[in-house]
Amino acid sequence: MKYAAQQRTSGVPPSARIETLESLREHLQWAIELEHATLPPYLCALYSLDPKRNADAVQVVSSVFVEEMIHLALAANLLNAIGGKPCLDKPEMLPGYPQRLPHGDRSLEISLVPFGPEALEMFLRLEQPAPCGAPPEGDDYETIGQFYDAIEQGLHRICARLGEQELFSGDPARQVTADHFSHTAGRLPQVENLDTALVALTEIVEQGEGTPRGEVWDGDQDIFHPDRDEVAHYYRFVELKLGRRHRCGDTPKSGPTGEAFPVDYGGAHPMRRNPRLADHPLDSPIRIAQAEFNDTYCALLQSLDQAFNGSPQLLGAAVGSMYQLRAQAVSLMEMPDGDGRTAGPTFEYVEPGLRR
Repeated sequence: MKYAAQQRTSGVPPSARIETLESLREHLQWAIELEHATLPPYLCALYSLDPKRNADAVQVVSSVFVEEMIHLALAANLLNAIGGKPCLDKPEMLPGYPQRLPHGDRSLEISLVPFGPEALEMFLRLEQPAPCGAPPEGDDYETIGQFYDAIEQGLHRICARLGEQELFSGDPARQVTADHFSHTAGRLPQVENLDTALVALTEIVEQGEGTPRGEVWDGDQDIFHPDRDEVAHYYRFVELKLGRRHRCGDTPKSGPTGEAFPVDYGGAHPMRRNPRLADHPLDSPIRIAQAEFNDTYCALLQSLDQAFNGSPQLLGAAVGSMYQLRAQAVSLMEMPDGDGRTAGPTFEYVEPGLRR
């Protein structure tokens, strides 16, 4: 298989190069933080949608969210494979919104907003493919693909110097796998050597921006429409923006030319932008409900942390807790919050000793 990073190697600045095992581990922890940073915005958009009025949008956003969870787990597998220690249950994972992508382009701001034009533009910017010939970027990356290209080059470089056996010295028992992820054809393979590490990186990049050949497809089959190939994240959001599906033969330049489908921007709760606990007094029903949501979400982070650090069997329970999160978020979005807006989840960190 020909990998994207092999096509983007010219003019790589020294600052983008990952030269040491310590730096590689650091960048894979950043990858975990990057993948996690996308989850709250996707969840806000997803939970704000009325499934009866926006069934297609629910399918798209839910499938992207599940695949971002897979990317998070793949980044953890990669870090565990090279003897690192994934960390998710820490305040830095929830620094507050709006926020920047960890170590990414400072101009890209990620916010908590309901489904609508603002959310779609943010998701398109987040998932945009790297331009042809764009160099790998280990820090201040312009696109996520360029960041993972830098990690891939670092893997090749350090593996050549240390040897494959010494680089991939992590405990195989810390690897997580799953056959129970719904809403996606994405895979969660174990990482145990250079070949499987490259497979994991390719899975992340192709699901987000399409294949390195410049196609709109990610190489999987669309589970909602078995007669179609699956469209990469960026192009799924293009479909939502334009209200039309891609079909065989479509390209990034042509855009989607398939059948039209409805996108009802009015079919979403008008959640207040970037809500905060501090917006309401301590005894406010909204603040109480937001605090309960934060407790549940931080318990999810704790379960994921444990799953990635020696208890992989907890991954299923962590994914299952999403149902509780959904009920709490939808309840918040049904609470009026003035100016025609509703309340929403704040995704603020709760220290372990303060969780209920």
